[in-house]
Amino acid sequence: MSTAEVHRQITADEIAHTFEEGEPLTADLSPYAAEDWLALAIFWIMALCVFLQFFTRYALNDSYAWTEEIATYCLIAVVFIGSAMCVRLSRHIQVDLLFRYLPRRPARVLSTAIDAIRIAFFAYAIKLVWVFIGVIGDERMTTIKFEKKWVYYLVLLGFVLMAVRSIQVALENWRRGYSILERPGAFDGTEG
Repeated sequence: MSTAEVHRQITADEIAHTFEEGEPLTADLSPYAAEDWLALAIFWIMALCVFLQFFTRYALNDSYAWTEEIATYCLIAVVFIGSAMCVRLSRHIQVDLLFRYLPRRPARVLSTAIDAIRIAFFAYAIKLVWVFIGVIGDERMTTIKFEKKWVYYLVLLGFVLMAVRSIQVALENWRRGYSILERPGAFDGTEG
């Protein structure tokens, strides 16, 4: 699966004509990976908890306390699982200003070093979360009395997925010979 995202420039007339064409619309779900679907499912659980909290608080005037806690833990899971998607697509915030002024060879070396540092960071984060689960994993949640380790296992899964996706992105950058830092136009469709 390619992590490159390419957009081509289109005109306003081309956009307008897309509404006139009678071709059936088809959805291409191939760019989505397992972490995308998992983050979406957790997001909808969170959305349902927030709606239930809102409804019980303002319509019934007697809110369920557990909905806020579950929504909070779902948000944590969405952030870390969803971050794997951002790593796969190279969507995290990055500064490429230095790469505009570096010659090609030093830019390639620096980009490769950044890939290695990112992989090392996620590997170290995996170790830290694993230790953290061992220390406080048996603590109970406030309202529903589940162990907190289940939330932290989702955080751990997020870091594992980020590490795996970082390795995949680094290998693809190495095969391709450049990364999004070196040639952002090749990824956003502005490069010819």
